[in-house]
Amino acid sequence: MRQCKYNSKKMSKDKQEMDMMLESILDINANNIWNLNEAQVAALWESDRAEEGFASSEEKLLNIIRLSFEVVHFNPQDEREAKKYENGDWAIFARSDARKGMVAIRRKFIKRITDLSYENVKYITAATLLELIDRNFGGGWDSIPLSIKDIIESSFDISTTQLPTSRIHAKGGTLERKVAQGFEVLEVAKGTWTEAIFAKKKEPVAKLRCNADAKYDEDGNLIQDEDIDDESKVDDDDMSNDDTFYSSYAAEAEVKEETEEGFPIEE
Repeated sequence: MRQCKYNSKKMSKDKQEMDMMLESILDINANNIWNLNEAQVAALWESDRAEEGFASSEEKLLNIIRLSFEVVHFNPQDEREAKKYENGDWAIFARSDARKGMVAIRRKFIKRITDLSYENVKYITAATLLELIDRNFGGGWDSIPLSIKDIIESSFDISTTQLPTSRIHAKGGTLERKVAQGFEVLEVAKGTWTEAIFAKKKEPVAKLRCNADAKYDEDGNLIQDEDIDDESKVDDDDMSNDDTFYSSYAAEAEVKEETEEGFPIEE
């Protein structure tokens, strides 16, 4: 029999409202889309749909929405098809081109540990992660595929220990120390032994920025600005201000075909 314990209250199922509602659907991105619910996305979409030029952004926006939601296109004239999305689980909005039908979206729920991805693992708590591990047939950390472990460890610090059940809660022991350090703990009973799985969210790491304009001498020492003569400075400035295609290019999100609409819908 498995025993699952956490050192903090379970996260509320109710989603917290965003501190600041987005003003336009055009403002959504891979980070803030996770903070919106279905109704908010649909409302933002409908408020901007009539704007000039909106149609050209629809596919890019749908690809962002797909990160966090199931996205389905359907024909509203087909009553049987349309009825599938009128049960309250889905939010519905229209395309700019009526010939493309309607769009229904609903949140992608993480029900199994195999549902985790490098994207969604960033937005769950340690307590939720341990709940998913607890549902994984009770095999503990070693039962998790390596590919899923890599995803988990991209956002969480994980460590484990196995001790006789009679010693797992020893005063001053590993479990007590880890909990004091802010780790959540899952206890998995294995006969007379217990495996403790510890998880804590990793702190965001600031990305290092490389200064492409920095110059170094042949010994690897940084050349200070004052060491550069005026003529070379002018040349460098001219190049840095060169508004070429490559310096101004911004990659667009990969557009997904409308026929590739994610998850099958249960009848």
